[in-house]
Amino acid sequence: MLLPDVAPDPLPPEAAEWRKAFGILRPTSPPCRYISATAWTNVHEACSDFIERFGAEAVGLGWTATQLFGVHSQHGTLRVDWCGVMITGGHKAIGIEPDRILFGNVSGYRNVPGVRVGVPVWEFAAPGQKV
Repeated sequence: MLLPDVAPDPLPPEAAEWRKAFGILRPTSPPCRYISATAWTNVHEACSDFIERFGAEAVGLGWTATQLFGVHSQHGTLRVDWCGVMITGGHKAIGIEPDRILFGNVSGYRNVPGVRVGVPVWEFAAPGQKV
């Protein structure tokens, strides 16, 4: 019996892990108490879209999970200065460069002096906020 060919995942392992982690988070249940359900739904959708469209390129450019999807380890999104580029706006990215993500008329940068490093949002989420 012949098995059907399975197409290889176009994402590198790091981006595939990001996809898996966001797949576990509920899009309607915010992982941080300081983000509304509506805002979280937008962030979740924008992050999922980013991973599919730009995940491979982000890995190739050296972006990390915390630079993209990080939150403060105790205060979540309340501490915006600890949040990753994709967590702060809830807008879909339109492009990626070595040190910035483009969102139309604004950009998010990873090389900001003094920027703090948090934990990926999926590590912050409580078990009840996961599928």
